[in-house]
Amino acid sequence: MGMEPLVATPSFAVPLRLVVGVVAGTIATFAMDGVMTRLPEGMTPPLVAAGVLTDRRPGDAHPRLAAVAHYLAGGASGPLYVTLLLFGEALLGVSVSTYLFTAAVMYLAMVGFFTVVVLPQARGLGRSRIERIRLDWALSAAAYLAILVPLVAIGSGYLQ
Repeated sequence: MGMEPLVATPSFAVPLRLVVGVVAGTIATFAMDGVMTRLPEGMTPPLVAAGVLTDRRPGDAHPRLAAVAHYLAGGASGPLYVTLLLFGEALLGVSVSTYLFTAAVMYLAMVGFFTVVVLPQARGLGRSRIERIRLDWALSAAAYLAILVPLVAIGSGYLQ
């Protein structure tokens, strides 16, 4: 009696955008490596993370564990950015401003997590070295997002 059938229309847009995030995050991590190797502390941030995970000094951390942690975190940060972006789009609409605002939130999260949670747990680092690592990480995170954000925009079909 006039009942309309429910039509199932599964959306693959969100899962595909999350995959775009993983791919873009991995590419951005490789780009970040190029920046890190040119900074005074080099690849110390991944060694700090590996050292914290294993309760060792960064210099004693296993380089393979540092690489695995670094690339997993970089790859996973891509879909995290996409998730934040989806929330931003729901609140603010799809625009360049939303992408940039979400990038700023992501930057604060990346730098904040490393400098407030991870770095203070590192063993055997002097105050001046911690400051250099903090600055290097901030620059590396900016480079990561400078690559990630346009790749996500292109992969999401925003820039065509």
